[in-house]
Amino acid sequence: MGGTTSTAGRAAITASAGPHVNTSAAGRWLDRQFVRFAVAPTTLMMLGVFGVPLLLSGMLSFQGWEATRGLFAGEFVGFDNYQDLLTDPNFLTSIRMTVIYTALTVAAELALGLAIALLLNIDLPYIVVFRTVLIIPMMITPVVASFCWKLLLDPDHGVINYWIGEHIVWLGNPSTALFAVAVVAVWQAAPYVSILLLAGLRSLPHEPVEAAKIDGASVLQTFWHITLPLLRPYFLVALLLRTIFEFRAFDNIYVLTGGGPANATMTLSQFTYLTSFVKFDMSLGSAASWLMLLMSMLLCLFFMTTVRRRDAN
Repeated sequence: MGGTTSTAGRAAITASAGPHVNTSAAGRWLDRQFVRFAVAPTTLMMLGVFGVPLLLSGMLSFQGWEATRGLFAGEFVGFDNYQDLLTDPNFLTSIRMTVIYTALTVAAELALGLAIALLLNIDLPYIVVFRTVLIIPMMITPVVASFCWKLLLDPDHGVINYWIGEHIVWLGNPSTALFAVAVVAVWQAAPYVSILLLAGLRSLPHEPVEAAKIDGASVLQTFWHITLPLLRPYFLVALLLRTIFEFRAFDNIYVLTGGGPANATMTLSQFTYLTSFVKFDMSLGSAASWLMLLMSMLLCLFFMTTVRRRDAN
């Protein structure tokens, strides 16, 4: 009798638990579908904003389009646009100027950002005020900041020449234009690097530094052999981000020099803009933009591969 009752009780418990199990499975299914439905609007918007223009520009890059025709009424020309670009001296010059500009600005931003981060990592009175003031350059719109610097660098009425005491045409001389544009970029981007590195410095463990002091290591030795290796992940992130941003820099160069003088600041972004919207050669401009995108992707792939190899070792 007891066994029968026990069996019946177990059956009743199983029967009552069945719907709950089904409800749990249905809930998990609904959760998965909710995630998909929640992500779907963002995905569709990203495809509309980025995917469709990329697809259209890719189609244009293989066409011989003219302004007298419809947008996609050009004839298929294969890789002729890319071949024209790779044999165009102006395009090759823009690649060289982009590499020089990127290397110059990124190196200066990392060095200056690291120096500022080390200074702001010292606990002094009112150091919070200096950390707050640091973010002012990066909060200014790049176009507005570039216009301000253009006034400062004016050869006749600029404050820079007044302080130096010489008449220097900073933005109109091919020998100084790239340097002046790089200074503006470094002034605005170095705080961003310093904030990243300062966050890394504030999160580093204190035990290795204290152990180095006990062993008699100097401040320079501690920084070179302990602080800098521990700061490497933050340094690599700053290096990757700033390289990508400076490689495609456009707004400050457009405002300050427009790619001149004598193509001294003609970067890839400037070349693409002038080809597409000034010369109105949309096919050639689309091909230039795709080559620029390919270079950026290869650059990112190189950084990611390097970081993974170092992490694996």
